[in-house]
Amino acid sequence: MTKILADDKKLTELRSERSLVLLKPDAVKRQIVGELITRFERKGLKICGLKMVMPTEDLAGQHYTDSEEWLKDSGERTYNSYVEKGIEPPMSARDLALNTRRKLMSGLTAGPLVALVLQGAHVIEIVRKMRGATSPQAADVGTIGFDYSVDSYELADAGDWPIRNIIHASDSVENADREIAIWFKDGEVLDYTSAIEHILYSKEW
Repeated sequence: MTKILADDKKLTELRSERSLVLLKPDAVKRQIVGELITRFERKGLKICGLKMVMPTEDLAGQHYTDSEEWLKDSGERTYNSYVEKGIEPPMSARDLALNTRRKLMSGLTAGPLVALVLQGAHVIEIVRKMRGATSPQAADVGTIGFDYSVDSYELADAGDWPIRNIIHASDSVENADREIAIWFKDGEVLDYTSAIEHILYSKEW
């Protein structure tokens, strides 16, 4: 019988995945930061970077890019959502995207936030699942969005605020790398081994 050997290179790659998580100003103002961090730690995710930041317009602008690709994708999604509901879009797709970015930036600069770099196997997918759907109204019971927010697109549009879903989480490895570089300087994201890693990533345990 052929024995399948462990793939140390793949194991290292998987366990080294990182995600940027922002505990938004509404999380800080409601004093639920500790609860949220506890959720991540209980899941087995490792904190490699942690800081409280008062975001500037420039910092928020770097995070919420205004690249033509983003404006096109975001604008078309929003425009089509109006059409699907049988509602006449109030402006062009591009203007809808710019309006979305304006609201997102206003939400991010509304007060201090806590920025985290989390590390672990499948961390990007895991944290996105823990957050739930972008709209808390549509999020599953037990997710961060559902458990801590009553917001919805309808409510946010009526009040002209960004959707209040408590946290931001990177949606891809590429975006995680880009976002971590925006919020953390060299030397602020640390490499170390936590005790739980011996359990999660060791065959011998």
